[in-house]
Amino acid sequence: MKKSFVLTLFVLSLTTTMLAQKKTDGFRLVDNIDEKQINVLYNDKLLTAYYYADSIKKPVLYPINTLSGLTVTRGFPIAPREGELVDHPHHIGMWLNYEYVNGLDFWNNSTAIPYKNRAHYGTIVHDGVVKTESSKTKASLEVTARWIDKEENILLRESTRYVFSVEEENFIIDRITTVETIDEEVKFNDVKDGFFAIRVARELQHPSDKPEVFVDSKGIATTVPAINNEGITGEYLSSEGIKGKAVWGTRARWVSLSGEIQKQPVSITIIDHSKNIGYPTYWHARGYGLFAANPLGQKVFSEGKEKLNLVLKKGESITFRYRVVIRSASEILASDIEALEKEFEAAEK
Repeated sequence: MKKSFVLTLFVLSLTTTMLAQKKTDGFRLVDNIDEKQINVLYNDKLLTAYYYADSIKKPVLYPINTLSGLTVTRGFPIAPREGELVDHPHHIGMWLNYEYVNGLDFWNNSTAIPYKNRAHYGTIVHDGVVKTESSKTKASLEVTARWIDKEENILLRESTRYVFSVEEENFIIDRITTVETIDEEVKFNDVKDGFFAIRVARELQHPSDKPEVFVDSKGIATTVPAINNEGITGEYLSSEGIKGKAVWGTRARWVSLSGEIQKQPVSITIIDHSKNIGYPTYWHARGYGLFAANPLGQKVFSEGKEKLNLVLKKGESITFRYRVVIRSASEILASDIEALEKEFEAAEK
């Protein structure tokens, strides 16, 4: 009886271990249809979620966490955290859209826009999931969406493939997005607000000692007051060696934002791809937490020396490719980024 009891305990222990290993082994995508989000889990911990609620006017990745569990994106306006700035309610997680598409502003759209003005804004609506795959070290999510006006006329069809992977201390997100016109040509006028962006956590902002006012193309002003700089540690570095707020309005193959969250080194790096239009991209990277690459808005960044008004004729398409590297526990070096850049170029030829 004693041997039988020991054997039973051993089998139970082995079964529990096997179940635990199965439960926490690598990537898993969990579709929560009622909440309109698809959770990206790694070893059963949330790294990010593809979130497509109608109220946010475009699909986003939100929140974004490091492998160690630190959140690198701002919580406002979905889940505000104490001490955050509450400016720019359209800055949510990680997204891709633009300020001028056939006269419609997709970038600044949010529920904060007065109803009487909403005809001037565009919305990106999630259509469906095409394909999902997951393994121990990688997962992919393919989705479609449509760029529409207030009357729900379709300007663009979007196909996006996200590739999530883990390499040592790096959580890597590749976003490959193709937009295609339907019944008419579509113009992306050369403007400032765009294109591929992340709104980062308060700790990764640059320290600031003065209030600032930011105005969008519709004249909507947001005052960002002077704030307590305790724990605010962010600093940009570009592939061209430019640091801090001076990165704004410059071209670079990549830009990395480094700082500390809960006294742990954290960095977010956005890498452009050589096949993208306007490569190397201009950076719309602000000290208050907006971290964006804008290849289409060249006039304002070049102070009028360059100009790009992209036009897609009926039936034409264009593809954009970006890599984001979220790192914690140790500093990311320029040599690390260069290696990840080469890897991305090889993967997306």
